[in-house]
Amino acid sequence: MTRDELKQQVAQAALKHVVEDKVVGVGSGSTVNLFIDALATIKGRIEGAVAASEASAERLKKHGIRVFDLNSVSELPVYVDGADEITEHLHMIKGGGGALTREKIIAAVATKFVCICDASKLVPVLGKYPLPIEVIPMARGYVGREMLKRKSQPVLREGFKTDNGNLILDCHGLTILDPSALEAELNSIAGVVTNGLFARRGADVLLLGAPGGFQTLKRKG
Repeated sequence: MTRDELKQQVAQAALKHVVEDKVVGVGSGSTVNLFIDALATIKGRIEGAVAASEASAERLKKHGIRVFDLNSVSELPVYVDGADEITEHLHMIKGGGGALTREKIIAAVATKFVCICDASKLVPVLGKYPLPIEVIPMARGYVGREMLKRKSQPVLREGFKTDNGNLILDCHGLTILDPSALEAELNSIAGVVTNGLFARRGADVLLLGAPGGFQTLKRKG
């Protein structure tokens, strides 16, 4: 199976986790786009969705799915999103598309976080994929120097602003042995909005597309 076929496989499988007559949280990225397309086939059975990016919101609207502001939603049974890297402990690096802050907020609200991705994203240790950090523009230089102290090479994502109007530093060269501790440490740097580690609130379920059929991994404990 091609990677696109694997993504399609898990996008369809994620529909089983959608709660009828409720709002579903939707992330961003290529795999999530396929999930949105699949969600359109059952749009009459859900109340609507909240989206982690403007691009996802537009795609939902084009399918005729009602998009809610997260502040107007009192409960969110499930959130479906992808990952740039994920471990067997369901800790992730996210933010390749730049929507990490909104993704992290929706994940915090959701009762269940379902991650969908192909098998190439499963890694033993996080860090080969550069870690995105969303920063307030005036803090770009300071945060970059702080990352250099941590033996990481920060690279400004050129010509890019987040939906929140901020910048992204993609931080290369990290070997992340304690994702939860590093997530908290980096978020304490002045000027950091958030970083792309999703460990303190990782996924609850991983639907992993593999050539022999998708696999389901669940968070231990």
